[in-house]
Amino acid sequence: MKIIRYRDSQGIIHYGSRTGEASAERLAGDPFGGLTETGEAADVAKLLAPIVPAAILCIGLNYKHHAAETKAAIPERPILFVKGINAVQNPGDPIEIPTHFASEEVDYECELAVVIGRSCKNVSRENALDHVLGYTCANDVSARDWQIKKGGGQWCRGKFFDTFAPLGPVLVTREEIPDPNTLAIKTVLNGETVQDWNTNDMVFDVPALIEFLSGSTTLLPGTVILTGTPHGVGMAAKPPRWLKPGDTVTIEIERIGRLTNPVVLEPR
Repeated sequence: MKIIRYRDSQGIIHYGSRTGEASAERLAGDPFGGLTETGEAADVAKLLAPIVPAAILCIGLNYKHHAAETKAAIPERPILFVKGINAVQNPGDPIEIPTHFASEEVDYECELAVVIGRSCKNVSRENALDHVLGYTCANDVSARDWQIKKGGGQWCRGKFFDTFAPLGPVLVTREEIPDPNTLAIKTVLNGETVQDWNTNDMVFDVPALIEFLSGSTTLLPGTVILTGTPHGVGMAAKPPRWLKPGDTVTIEIERIGRLTNPVVLEPR
């Protein structure tokens, strides 16, 4: 099932099941307590991020070729950082380049997002995917100057700004993607493909990440795991390719779809 979350013409938020490029059926319930068909056409006035995360856990340097392009060593264990729920952005809504805490080095990162469907702790990799609700596209937008030079030695400041975690457009349930580490993934910037690789290049695959993140730690339903980005980020281009107002960024993942966001300056 391809689940959407949307606001109808009366301002009420619902879940739906996408039945075509421009059609959907309204669903009753929620993804964690259970969804049921209503037979009603969805009145989609505004498409929203498909999930309201309980937490956003992010993995750095998790593609071999991306580590190489940044001249970083392959990590021995997954590198964890976090984003705030404030960073979530809807499909079609703008990524805001910070102006109050100004950044001149805002970057794109296409990522496969994994959504946990039920509470789990100390999960083994053998049954890790049993705890997954589904998958969606994510853009791990990153202010590299705040991440690297002005962040106090950790990455969160440069990753935590409002609108820096676009998600969507749909949440594809796990039965439709039996192996999340066989998916083509790309970023298209202003019509130009700038990242184009496959999730099979992950250093730590999705089961390994769930095993690691759930160690002595409860992952709540709605936890979103961003699984890293392939090579081709703007920081590694020569010269660097930073996002600027007027740009349009699309994240595309095989079997999930396209997540598109324009780029603007943060309103003063």
